[in-house]
Amino acid sequence: MTGKPRRGFFEQVATLLFGGAALSVPGLTGLFAFLNPLRLKAQGGEFMRLASLDALPEDGSPRKVPVVAERTDAWNRFPAEPIGAVFLRRVGAEVKALQVICPHAGCSIGLQATAEGSHFLCPCHIANFDLDGKRTDKVSPSPRDMDAMEVEIRNNNEVWVKFQTFNLGTSAKVAQG
Repeated sequence: MTGKPRRGFFEQVATLLFGGAALSVPGLTGLFAFLNPLRLKAQGGEFMRLASLDALPEDGSPRKVPVVAERTDAWNRFPAEPIGAVFLRRVGAEVKALQVICPHAGCSIGLQATAEGSHFLCPCHIANFDLDGKRTDKVSPSPRDMDAMEVEIRNNNEVWVKFQTFNLGTSAKVAQG
């Protein structure tokens, strides 16, 4: 009689271990699938096709280009919609991209044409930037120059930009997650 209760105990423990292991596989898979959108949101910017070289003026004047993409916000997927904009500027064979959001407080920067030439202007705090995105006034409340983004020319004519947004109000250019 002493052997039977002990054997029953080991059978119960083995059943619990194997049952727990069998249930943990779909449980962990479900947890991973549930948390996956949060993991994807933490990734940085990605390259997006924004224009062709032919669409950009050869004289170096900037062109504001909307960034349109499908957006996923946690578990909701939205169809193609505007998620931002960039200024694209063709300088010889090179294309430069600048974020239209002011690094000071997030206002939308515009292109201002004057008799002396064009420059970028933030209407919220009257900060001026040259066409390369550099601050032109020493007392600018903007903590840094306009945020430049990586640009690639693909297929000899397509302008691809690594679109991302950056933290506001700091002198360090740090991409938002």
